[in-house]
Amino acid sequence: MKKAEIKYISYFDFWDADIARNHVSACTNKMESVCKSLNDNGYDVKIISMSEITEKKFMFRRGHTITRHPGLKLKLFASWGGKNALLRRTKILWHLFVMWFYLVINTKKGEPVIVYHSLGYFSIIKWAKYLRKFKLILEVEEIYQDVAPPKYALMTKIETEIFSLADAFIFPTELLNKKLNPFGKPAVIIYGTYLVEPQVVEKWTDGRVHVVYAGTFDPRKGGAVAVAAAAFLPENYHIHICGFGTEDDTRSIKKIVDDTAVHSRAKITFHGLLKGREYIEFIQRCHIGLSTQDPSAAFNATSFPSKILSYMANGLEVVSIDIPAIREASISSNIHFYSEQTPEQIAEAITAVDLSHPHDNRALIASLSEKFINDLPSIL
Repeated sequence: MKKAEIKYISYFDFWDADIARNHVSACTNKMESVCKSLNDNGYDVKIISMSEITEKKFMFRRGHTITRHPGLKLKLFASWGGKNALLRRTKILWHLFVMWFYLVINTKKGEPVIVYHSLGYFSIIKWAKYLRKFKLILEVEEIYQDVAPPKYALMTKIETEIFSLADAFIFPTELLNKKLNPFGKPAVIIYGTYLVEPQVVEKWTDGRVHVVYAGTFDPRKGGAVAVAAAAFLPENYHIHICGFGTEDDTRSIKKIVDDTAVHSRAKITFHGLLKGREYIEFIQRCHIGLSTQDPSAAFNATSFPSKILSYMANGLEVVSIDIPAIREASISSNIHFYSEQTPEQIAEAITAVDLSHPHDNRALIASLSEKFINDLPSIL
């Protein structure tokens, strides 16, 4: 017998949607992993999405609900595309209004509601909680003050208030739990997506070791230094760069790829954004995944790179910067670490990976998934 339906608030859309809406693939992938774990505990999940249509041409789409499978539904509010500035501003206000109205009408006292941490809609969550007194389970991936220090003290105050209002937490690292949960409210840890991907293709057998960086092109997240490492690799290595970023970030990393390829013995290929099955098949053909985030960036002290779990779930070895959030994780024994953020050290760590004795990373992810499933009821 099914238990109550859990509402899950975020910017969300499925990767194969026919209309572009604002969301981040890494976030939605992790959310789907959480949804599966909730389903495994007997709960249905209804994701209530704040994602707006981002198509540049004007178009209107009515609000509707998608049933992905019997245990997972996605509610999308009416939205529209277009370049007009007034339309864009109106659209933002409209989404805030309809989310507020939905929560006030459809939640009740004590009901658990999972909210993905975002400053974009916190005000309506706060006031809806005050009015309806639902149980706020806050999923916190990172502290936004660390990612991009706010210009105004008010922003810091708002984020601090978000954390204090939560009744329970979903965190990506043990370190973040220690930092944001001093009173020991119920909390569970999930490093990233625990959806173990079945093997659908074989790895490349062209005599090269294929190494992939998959993620954001934000320079703080390490894509550029991953490219630079190619200059210190032997000719039997091939670095692949895929992911997403702003136009400036994408243009910058493509230039770094072109400049590095001129004097690199290893091969470098830029692939851009890959999604869905195309991404899965591509990444499974590779041997090693890179997590090369800048250790000096404040957010890396507590956030966990989602790409690590994605690599592991697809059977890759992982090379990562040695930072506390990763070193203290229960999966650290299966990771190949380097200590300094230099292309030389990254290349050295890559070449030190013994591919003849790979870790069983899929089994490791399956064990993490089982633990998370067992831990979830403690916050609900």
